[in-house]
Amino acid sequence: MPRSADQTRQRILQTAYKLFRRSGFFRVGVDEIANAAHITKRTLYYHFKSKDSLLAAVLASQHEQTFAAFQNFGIELSGSPGQIVDAFFRELVIWSAKPRWAGSGFTRLAIELADLPGHPARSIARQHKAVLEKFIADLLAGANVTSPSDRAREIQLLAEGAMVMILIHGDQSYADTAAAAAKRLLGEDALRASSPARRRAHRK
Repeated sequence: MPRSADQTRQRILQTAYKLFRRSGFFRVGVDEIANAAHITKRTLYYHFKSKDSLLAAVLASQHEQTFAAFQNFGIELSGSPGQIVDAFFRELVIWSAKPRWAGSGFTRLAIELADLPGHPARSIARQHKAVLEKFIADLLAGANVTSPSDRAREIQLLAEGAMVMILIHGDQSYADTAAAAAKRLLGEDALRASSPARRRAHRK
């Protein structure tokens, strides 16, 4: 794809994502997206055959960006299982403090499309959440957590619940509550230190 066409496609994706995230999929029309991206509707349809395919492309693009950022963040998620949990939910506090934060765009759009199980965007949202859950499981496995896949699913549930409650109440302490619950689920694993020396010190 020529550079100019690729730039136009990326501008459409970024514009559509902002509008979908702010107003929802069904409330945003193709005309509004084209106007905000400073293109004609014909140009938009040249790149995307329908509004549905545009949404799917938006989520696919956001998945790549979000997962890349999460992998970079994963470098900070080291140490004991308890430290990993604390860092994970501390990041949720930082993220939710941003102006006009609206939670996970993947979750919101999946809920909005709940009566359209075959929509391509639903499949991408499922893939996105599954990849993040697997990433958490790998981190926990690296910290020698028992049944890391099960614990990752539970932590994912706690994170999703915390996001919803923060949105409803505007109270970021729900992230702290979720972190405490996650460490209770981890049990003794959460108390384990991050190095042999620290583990010996803990046993003393």
